[in-house]
Formats: sequence, C-alpha cells, structure tokens
Amino acid sequence: MIARLFLLICLAIPASVSANEERIAQADFPERMQVDGQELVLRNASLLEYLFVDVYSAALLTPPNQPLNTPITARNPLHLELYYYRDIDREDVIKAAWVALERQYDEPTLTRLRPGIERLHATFTDISAGDRYALTLDTEHALSLKYNGKESFSSRDSELARAYVGIWLRENGLSDSLREELTAGN
Repeated sequence: MIARLFLLICLAIPASVSANEERIAQADFPERMQVDGQELVLRNASLLEYLFVDVYSAALLTPPNQPLNTPITARNPLHLELYYYRDIDREDVIKAAWVALERQYDEPTLTRLRPGIERLHATFTDISAGDRYALTLDTEHALSLKYNGKESFSSRDSELARAYVGIWLRENGLSDSLREELTAGN
C-alpha cells in the first residue's frame, strides 16, 4: 500500500512540473526589455497556486549579472510581471497586499507609506483571467505600474516603489516559495 502511494506521488511530480511549465509558457513573459538604457533579461518565472488552484504566474527581469538575493536594494532597474489565470476582486488584491505589508513593516513605516499605497490601490480594478500587471523600477527606483500594457500609476517615491515590489520579493510577503523561486540563483 505504501509503495503504491509512493509510486503515485513520484508519477505525479513530473506531470506537475510540466503543468507549471505550460502555465508559465501561457503567460508569454518577455525575455528581454530595456529600462533607462539598461537591458533586463528574464531571470526566473514561477507559478503561484492557492489551494491547488493556479492564481498567477510571476516573472522577474533584472540586468543579467545582478545578484538575485537582493534585487530591490540594488540601484539597478527591475521588472516584475504577473499574469492572472483567475478572476479576482480588486478588494481581495488590496487586502492581500496590506496583509503582506503589515507583516513586513512596522506601524510608523506603514503610516508614512499609506498615502502612496492608497493612491496606487485606487487605480486597481477587478482582475479577469488573462490580465497582467507589471511593476517596473527604473535606475532611481521610481515605480511604473502597468495594467494590461497601459500605465495606471507612477511614483518617484523610491521607498514606496521598493516596499510595493517587496510584497513579492521580500521575506514575509505574499508567498515565500514564490519569492524563493523568483530570486533563485545568481
């Protein structure tokens, strides 16, 4: 009985890896892009699942030689793109963002960031399957947020930019496993 269960698990792992690769391929993330005259390349992509449901894939693009262990503390640009597989209410997105931010920052920092975050959140709409969000930090860590290819928010506040991208790329964010996959390797 245990041997049969072990065999089933082993057989399911390659199917799961293949399904993840198919989902990431469906997202059709850019391989390269330019930000402030610097070339960014696709470093890693990952699938976020919640309760066995594919929610979105995420991709991280940085300069090719940038260490990935601290992608948002360097003065290099970066691009984080999310491709959604499910419909999600804007209020649920905002709630999840605040949960992550409250785990990552103390109250004085959140008080300082709150006005900018609320302006950013005011631009959100309900997400439909096939939608994408892209967060780009330039060399000065100014933030550009695009929804389906159109800029919906920008800010020159580098602290806000680093904090918001940190929802995905810092510890205690939305998903530590997603962060680990996006920042794996050097």
